[in-house]
Amino acid sequence: MIDIALKGLGTALPQHRLSQSEAFILARDMFQNRFSDFDRIAPVFANAGIDSRSIAMPLDWYLEPRGWDERNKAYVDVASQLFAQAARSALAAADVPAADIDAIITVSSTGISTPTLEARVAAELGFRPDVLRVPVFGMGCAGGLSGLALGVQLARANTGGKILVVAVELCTLSFRKDTLTKANIVSTALFADGAAAAVLAAAQPDDRHIVGPGCQYTWPATLHIMGWNVTSEGLEVVFDRDIPSFVRSRISHVVHSFLERLSLTHEDIARFGFHPGGMKVLEALETALNIEPGSLDIERDILREQGNMSAPTVLFVLDRLLANAPADGINLLSALGPGFSAVSVPVTVRS
Repeated sequence: MIDIALKGLGTALPQHRLSQSEAFILARDMFQNRFSDFDRIAPVFANAGIDSRSIAMPLDWYLEPRGWDERNKAYVDVASQLFAQAARSALAAADVPAADIDAIITVSSTGISTPTLEARVAAELGFRPDVLRVPVFGMGCAGGLSGLALGVQLARANTGGKILVVAVELCTLSFRKDTLTKANIVSTALFADGAAAAVLAAAQPDDRHIVGPGCQYTWPATLHIMGWNVTSEGLEVVFDRDIPSFVRSRISHVVHSFLERLSLTHEDIARFGFHPGGMKVLEALETALNIEPGSLDIERDILREQGNMSAPTVLFVLDRLLANAPADGINLLSALGPGFSAVSVPVTVRS
């Protein structure tokens, strides 16, 4: 079985920024007088570990009532722009022309675009007309690693082929003034927008970053834990359980089963890396997997600087992790998403 190399990574962010203090003021003005539990939930803004984040639209846009059509139009416009920016960055890092890409995996769950995003930017970027298009919807925060794992499979099936994986999410477009729920308040404190892209191809002797096969597990009877409800006003976030408690009690067995499937042990892993879904989730992961408390510093830095961008976030973590990785070692990247599912992908750094 051939090794697959990560040839290049790229990221992109919208131009608009929102500080956490601005997000709190926005939420307070919107909800405090209409939602009796707001003051009890409000500390999530201070405790989320987020200083600021990028958002798809100017702040004033979020203050007006928006229907599904307006939200989705903004999604198509901004997601297409971020797709192109992230893809160009990854292709440049890999020194691969767009015309050499054989398959494009597009990961996104925060809007609907038909034709899909890669088709909308194909002419602009210079993809071939016969490129294989593989859109992936509904994986949420696990989407970045799911796309990477699928890219490895396609690269192995198409020896000599080059695969582009792009994850783009515009979570803030689902900010809902009309939804008086704890989940909506928490999402206002956590979620952000961004995109990330990766180029994969068969490894050459001088390639330093090797991506292994992915593993995925979906816990039975957990469809209600995370996802979207679809209403006439747009997507409505669902958090139906205490996810940190779920992680503390359930993740260890699954991660160790992944290690067994990959013929690895806990001791073989130089660094565990995670999608930073939130501070409490990171703390729960450290506890459950016997990782030194506070050692997930890269994840906390990304969360502080960019918030939770859903699917792309773990690729931001991977980008920084590889920039700071020792000369040799295996990194196991993991993320959680709707289903309720866990996804892990090993990335080996070799000298």
